[in-house]
Amino acid sequence: MRVDAHQHYWKLERGDYGWISPEMKAIYKDFGPADLLRHLTDNGIDKTIVVQAAPTLRDTEFMLELAASNESIAGIVGWLDLHSPNYLEQFQTFRKHPSFVGFRVMIQEMENADEVLEPEVIEALRHFAGIGFPVDLLMHSSQLPSVLKLLKAVPGLHAVIDHIAKPDIAAGQWQPWAEQMEEIASYPGIYCKLSGMVTEADHRAWQPEQLTPYIRHTLDLFGPERVMFGSDWPVCLLAASYDQVVRTLDEALPKTWGEREKAALFGGNALRFYKLEHLQR
Repeated sequence: MRVDAHQHYWKLERGDYGWISPEMKAIYKDFGPADLLRHLTDNGIDKTIVVQAAPTLRDTEFMLELAASNESIAGIVGWLDLHSPNYLEQFQTFRKHPSFVGFRVMIQEMENADEVLEPEVIEALRHFAGIGFPVDLLMHSSQLPSVLKLLKAVPGLHAVIDHIAKPDIAAGQWQPWAEQMEEIASYPGIYCKLSGMVTEADHRAWQPEQLTPYIRHTLDLFGPERVMFGSDWPVCLLAASYDQVVRTLDEALPKTWGEREKAALFGGNALRFYKLEHLQR
């Protein structure tokens, strides 16, 4: 089974997508499952993981409604207010839905990345680490020091780094991203999504070979068992088509990789991470 481990749906009239502006012409419109279906078929993708696009409980509810009526959706990564004293009530409500497979911590949106180290957030994440519940971590590469502090405080976290932690590919940034990712990869419970790279490159002039060093370094660090393909569609449309995203990753893979490694990257690891192995039976 081939799985896209990271894509989004949204409906602008809901009004909680503060980051999507009219200047983003390619994505300033509604996107739903029907819009993605042809791309999934063309690339042999069977299922997707839909990830929250707004830090609201309503956004998670919206995605869960979509999952109930669309077989292409394997799971939903929602949002919880970890600063709220009733975050566990939010969690239990969402967990009643079989498609709720994880939630995302939006470090990227924090004014100070050390907000993720506040006592109530650490307490909450320790709880989820204790039950092995999947967590997505979204950040810019400049925020990796705070993420490393977080992992030291919650070493058992079952988490995945979104978008290879967003290094500034357009500027050719390599360090300290490369060394910091090596330290992140030393935590055995941490995975990494090979996603969101085209939008960190020059939107109009990026070349596949610019992404290859970042892809290869991530693969070297996390190995074939802790990496996942994610299209980041429709955000990727700011810089590339769905087909281009899939092809760029596929062509950057080491020549030594066989079908087993590719099957893990393009599906098996995501199903294992999000505890959806039953879908392969």
